[in-house]
Amino acid sequence: MVSGENPERWRDRPSLLRPVESLVEELPVRDWYPIQQPLELEIGCGDGSFLFHHAAKHRARNFLGIERLKGRLSKLDRVARREGLTNLALVRLEARYLMRYLLPEKSFSAIHVYFPDPWPKKKHRKNRIVNEEFTELASRILKEGGCVHLRTDDENYHEQMLEVFASLASWTAIEISDDLKAIRTDFEREFNSKDIPTRYANYELTGRSNVDDRAATGA
Repeated sequence: MVSGENPERWRDRPSLLRPVESLVEELPVRDWYPIQQPLELEIGCGDGSFLFHHAAKHRARNFLGIERLKGRLSKLDRVARREGLTNLALVRLEARYLMRYLLPEKSFSAIHVYFPDPWPKKKHRKNRIVNEEFTELASRILKEGGCVHLRTDDENYHEQMLEVFASLASWTAIEISDDLKAIRTDFEREFNSKDIPTRYANYELTGRSNVDDRAATGA
């Protein structure tokens, strides 16, 4: 909360939830923030246990959170407005569609996906968000040199993440920064308290496209 401010004044601040008025026109993402700054995306931000703290810590960056569950977004909206965050916007929509059709190309410096549904049954694994299609969509919206940061507690899903990115020359594995590692999600704290480790996968986009990757491998 802004120092010296009436504790109820945050309710007068505009909602951070952004309407999606068209499913065919690019969203005016840059217009959602008072200052043009590097832009990061979190997919499946939930109630914001990571995104809120990351946005509060890095006021010189802008953040967009995607989540399908309205209740979670509403909670994050309230907490962020109370804190006076103006570098955060929230959208309720399916992530793949948003990345493919509605987000502006080459506009993000980082994408965060933390503890997505692992869909553990083999017949359901096609529903996992991190797959080859995801790398194509990430390549579309990330700037060259942009990064993808992934976390999961599921060993099989982690192996899939590593395999998908390792097969593409457009991505280079990088180490997670201490700054990112220090912020844990609520799910992560719960898993870690049960001695279930966090499994990380972090990659930088080098500039080659996935089309180039497939041509190089003959796929």
